[in-house]
Amino acid sequence: MGRPVFESYTQDPLCQAAEQAWKAGIVVVVAAGNSGRDNSAGTDGYGTINSPGNDPYVITVGAMKTNGTASRTDDTIASYSSKGPTIVDHVVKPDLVAPGNRVISLIASKSLLQSDSSVNLIPYSYYQNTTSRSISGDYYRLSGTSMATPMVSGAAALLLQKEPSLTPDQVKARLMKTASKNFPSYSIATDQVTGITYSSQYDIFTIGAGYLDIGAALASTELAPGTALSPQAVYDAASGSVYVVFDSSAAWGTSAAWGTSAAWGTATTMGFSSIWNSSAAWGTSDSGSNSSGTLAAATGVSTPESLNIAIYGDN
Repeated sequence: MGRPVFESYTQDPLCQAAEQAWKAGIVVVVAAGNSGRDNSAGTDGYGTINSPGNDPYVITVGAMKTNGTASRTDDTIASYSSKGPTIVDHVVKPDLVAPGNRVISLIASKSLLQSDSSVNLIPYSYYQNTTSRSISGDYYRLSGTSMATPMVSGAAALLLQKEPSLTPDQVKARLMKTASKNFPSYSIATDQVTGITYSSQYDIFTIGAGYLDIGAALASTELAPGTALSPQAVYDAASGSVYVVFDSSAAWGTSAAWGTSAAWGTATTMGFSSIWNSSAAWGTSDSGSNSSGTLAAATGVSTPESLNIAIYGDN
């Protein structure tokens, strides 16, 4: 569930509900959105995180492509995966990324999705020892950050199964710190339907703290101190640079074990100059804008789950 951002997360009803759940001890995992290709505001898809993924408490997840292999060495970001920072509050999102492209999973028996596209239908022969090409009514293939989110939810469940006393903040911090930081500097994807080519840069507004690594998360025994609030990005108009501000109660930066370099790796400094070298990205006309600037981007330009993305993915 989600919607475009129309106001600060402090006022957004979805964000407030998510925070209440979080503070009650529930790990809340949220899809980033599928608007990473949206350049309607001249931001190359930056500033397109949906609500409640813009809330600093929750774990916001972007989508990766496995490219049909078991190895993560050839995995790339899905170009449709929404990027931060968030509108209005400039929260650094997503928090991490996980496989979300062309994922095959269960489908409700009365779902109408199968009638939308034959591309994603799954034959019985995919998972049964049969030569029949009959179409299964139990499985379907979809793409999107909503497909990546359950990967992180499952990882959180495994952590809590192993250590039931973990707080939501400790789960979030551990998943982010242990996430893989190995990425290319950029990747290119071409939409097979439109022929449009998209270039993706691997910075903290695209991949967050990195790529979900469940094995590393389960092997870790570290307990983060304090909260795991996602930090805020601040634009310095004088120097044209962007820096990250951490909440004083947050685990990030409070010790060597939980320093920013451990959580985000080199992505904290990657690509800022090339992302924010345009005045189109940061404006000052919004109400409530200040010397740090306000990210200028249109609201309501797309739904949290674009049907076109869900059907065709990022092939």
